[in-house]
Amino acid sequence: MRKRIFILLIVLMSLSLIGIISIQAYYINESVKNEKEHFKFNVITALNYVSNIIEENELETAFKNVQKLDKDKVLDSTNVSQLLVYRKNNTTNETLIYKSNVLEENYKLSSSLFDIGLDSLDITNIIGNSTTEVYTDFGPADKDLKSPIAEIIRNNGSINEAQRISFEKSYKAISKRTPIHKRVSETEIRKLLAEKLKKDGIDINFELAIYSNDLATKVSSENFENKPNSTFKVPIFYDENRQTPYRLLVNFPDDDKFILSGVIGMILLSVIFTLIIILAYTSAILQLVKQRKISQIKSDFINNMTHEFKTPIATINLALDAIKNPKIINNETKVLRYLKMIKDENKRMHAQVENVLRISKLEKNELNISKERVKLHDLIEDAIMHVELIIEDRKGYIKTFLNADKSSVLANDTHFTNVIVNILDNAIKYSPNAPEIEVYTENVGTNIVLKIKDHGSGMSKAVAKRVFEKFYREHTGNIHNVKGHGLGLAYVKRIVEDHQGHISVESEKDKGSTFIIKLPLIS
Repeated sequence: MRKRIFILLIVLMSLSLIGIISIQAYYINESVKNEKEHFKFNVITALNYVSNIIEENELETAFKNVQKLDKDKVLDSTNVSQLLVYRKNNTTNETLIYKSNVLEENYKLSSSLFDIGLDSLDITNIIGNSTTEVYTDFGPADKDLKSPIAEIIRNNGSINEAQRISFEKSYKAISKRTPIHKRVSETEIRKLLAEKLKKDGIDINFELAIYSNDLATKVSSENFENKPNSTFKVPIFYDENRQTPYRLLVNFPDDDKFILSGVIGMILLSVIFTLIIILAYTSAILQLVKQRKISQIKSDFINNMTHEFKTPIATINLALDAIKNPKIINNETKVLRYLKMIKDENKRMHAQVENVLRISKLEKNELNISKERVKLHDLIEDAIMHVELIIEDRKGYIKTFLNADKSSVLANDTHFTNVIVNILDNAIKYSPNAPEIEVYTENVGTNIVLKIKDHGSGMSKAVAKRVFEKFYREHTGNIHNVKGHGLGLAYVKRIVEDHQGHISVESEKDKGSTFIIKLPLIS
């Protein structure tokens, strides 16, 4: 896959994922907003309902109290004149009514009627033919005993709708002078509001209060706080002109939790599915990157394999052609030399094929590695023997410092010998000059540590991190001065890990490398 197409695919997939997440977030946000609006609507509806009920209950109570009045006593002008004393305020054109040393039970008037000043309703009608003309906020009063209260008393509590409306208007005009805490209690509001909210599916704690002209009144729950962004309010106790300074307020400490509880299922499912999509997308991208990387590695491997096999095959062909030459075939020394070259090149190709097969079997868990008690020092000496001739040929050396007192490990002697040989072979290959190698062992706790140090070309930190990856080789452009396919150290790592060991490398460019293997000891 071309790099541009690969990048384009990733960009398009990323944009699609971002779009899906954005749409999910938008709909979740809209759902939460709808829940908040629904909650607000239900609360405002409940508050209006409670406000109306409280006003209706107050009017109904007042009406029933008026129905209980004794017609004969109340309408007797002498008694009434003794009962009520009034004074006109010349500044405000308002009639003020006072009680004057009257025993309520003598006139069958309840205390609630006195509290609200009900005796001031159209007082001239109750007084009868008094020569004093009294004005209320509604203008001159009726002198013909046709006021709402007079009609109610006169008709023994029976009035028509028009008279009822007139009574309510007159009552509201007077009752607005009564302190709010005498008209309704916090307990009454809480009971009505809780019942209504519960019917609408809102069963959570709330705090309430009544404010007058934005100032708190005595009607308030203990923990109420007037928070502008989270407090709901409606008017309550309208007067005769449909005006009121009072507002019934309520807020909910846990309203956010309650609102979210309605959409939490959808939110969780959206989050889960979105996470699945993100994980799947990430996995797909990683797989694409990995596959592209593997494709590049395989291409490099084929190129390297072709290059490395091309030389020995050409050498073998040349050696065979030389042997066929009549002048050479009779020269035993030259024939033996060419045969040795063929054997060495063939052996080198065979070793590379074996490395590929070993790695393949290890990945499929098909490589049978039987282990037994062996001395690590013996394996080290055996491995050194395999490369000793090469070291001597390059005028180098291998020095051993086998300082470990205990070296018994559970290992497969063949495979672990190959591990050490591979590391030594790398040390030789990556030493531009005569190889100088030291081998150390020491006991650390219940482990034995093997260190193989060379003074070769070394490697950068970036290369050291990836040196054990299959097919990985440091890029050197078109220069193939070091033979290999990046398989040897991958094989080493797999074998060491199969022996419950650990391998690492410490290296510095142009100063050499140290491979460190740690294996558990056995008693």
